[in-house]
Amino acid sequence: MSLSLAILNTIRNSVIIVHSPIGCGANLLAQAGISKGYQKLRDPNAIGLRWINTNLDDLDVINGGEEKLKSAILYADKEFRPSAIIVMNSCVPALIGDDIDTLIDTVQKQVEAKIVPVHCEGFKTKIQATAYDAVYHGILRTLVGKEQEDEIPIIPDELEEIKRKYEISRTVNILNVSSMSRIDEEELVKLLRALELNVRILPCYAHPDDFADSYETALNVSICATHDDYFVEHMKSKYNIPFILRTIPIGISNTNKWLLDIAKFFGIEAQAQKLIDYEVKELNSALKPYREFLKGKTAFLGGGEIRILTTAELLHSLGLEILGLRGFHFDRYGEGLLDELLEEIPASEKAIINIGTGQPFEQANLLEKLQPDVFVGHPGGNGWANKQGIPVFPLFGQAYNYMGYVGVFEVARRLTRLLKNTSYSRNIVKHAQLPYRKDWYAQDPFIYIEKGAAM
Repeated sequence: MSLSLAILNTIRNSVIIVHSPIGCGANLLAQAGISKGYQKLRDPNAIGLRWINTNLDDLDVINGGEEKLKSAILYADKEFRPSAIIVMNSCVPALIGDDIDTLIDTVQKQVEAKIVPVHCEGFKTKIQATAYDAVYHGILRTLVGKEQEDEIPIIPDELEEIKRKYEISRTVNILNVSSMSRIDEEELVKLLRALELNVRILPCYAHPDDFADSYETALNVSICATHDDYFVEHMKSKYNIPFILRTIPIGISNTNKWLLDIAKFFGIEAQAQKLIDYEVKELNSALKPYREFLKGKTAFLGGGEIRILTTAELLHSLGLEILGLRGFHFDRYGEGLLDELLEEIPASEKAIINIGTGQPFEQANLLEKLQPDVFVGHPGGNGWANKQGIPVFPLFGQAYNYMGYVGVFEVARRLTRLLKNTSYSRNIVKHAQLPYRKDWYAQDPFIYIEKGAAM
C-alpha cells in the first residue's frame, strides 16, 4: 500500500479514499507537504494531496464496509469536485469480501469524477513491486482512452489531421517514478527535445486528464523496468505501442544507452551521437577536479536493483571503487544491467552482492567489515549506516538532480562536498548505540542461511 500511495499521492486534482481501518495510509501525513510542493512545480494551481479514510471498525468487519465507501465517494465528489477519485482497497475489505468494483460501477453514474479502483492488499503478494502493477491496472482501466460520444463526429480538417499524426509520430511518453525530481524530468526532456522529439511525462504528478490520450504516442520509454513493465506491456498489447525498458539514465554510460535506444527507434542515431559527444565532452571537462578528489574512495550501495546498478556505474566513472551492492530484490531486468555492469567494470566481480530487503542486520555486519568511505542508500534506511560512522549519500532525492549528464555533475559535486567534511558521521558514532553485539560483527552475515536450500 505504501508504494502504491507513493505514486497516487502525486496525481493532481484527485482525492484518495483509503478504504481501511484508520491506521492504513497514515504515512500520507508525511507526504502531504512534499506532494503539494512538487505538484506546484508542474502546475502552479495544483491543490496538493487530499485523502479520506473510511475508518472501518469491528462492526464493519462483520457487516461489511461498502456503505461507508459509498458515502466517502459521494462526499469526495461533492466537497472537492476532483477530476478523479482513487479508491485504495486495503487488506481488511479484501478479507471480508467488500465488492468495491461492483459498488464503483454503480456509484460512478452518480458522480462527475472518474473513480479509479486500486487493489493493493498486501497479503496477496510477496513482491513489493506488485504495488506498481496495481496502480497501473487501475489507471489503465479507467483513465486511458477517450469515452465514446453519441454526437455525430466532425470531419477533421485534412491538413490538421496530417499535422496531428506527425506530432504523434514524434511523441515519446517518459514514465517517471515518484523518486525523481522535477530537475531530473527537465534534464531528460531537454535531451529529447534536442533530438526534435515531443515529450509527455507520466504517471507521477500528472493530471488525470493527461492519461486519456496517452496512447497517442510513438514510443513508451521506461525510467525503471521494475516500475513500468505492466503499463508498457499493456499499451503494447492493446494499442501496439512499442516500448523501451532497458535502463535508467543515471551515469554517463547508461544515459548514452538510454538516448541511443530512443534514437534508434526514430532512425536518428547520428543526431543522437553528436548530442552525446558534445554533452560528454563538456561533462568530462567539468568533472576533472572532482575525479581527482574522489579517485580511490570506496562505496557501498543499497536500494532498488535498477537504481543501485546504474548508480554504481556513475560512481565508478568518478573514480570510486564499489565494495558492495545490496538490492531490495532481483529479477530479469536487474540481471541484464548486472551483466552490462560487470562487462564495463570487471572489478565489480569482487564486490559483495546481497539481495534481500528488511534485513538491516546483514547490512550492519557488511558495513562493519568493509568500512566504505560512503554509503549510498535509500532514504529512510540510511540512519543505520550513519550510526556506524559511515558518511551517507542519498540514492535519490526529489529536490536533487541524478539523471542525465547534469545529474552526473551534481552527484560528483555533492559527493565531494560530503566527503570533504565527515565530522557529522565521525561524531554521531560516539553517541549512537546499535542493537548488535560485537560477536555478530565477527560472524559471517549470512551464517543463518542454509547453503544449497531450495528457494
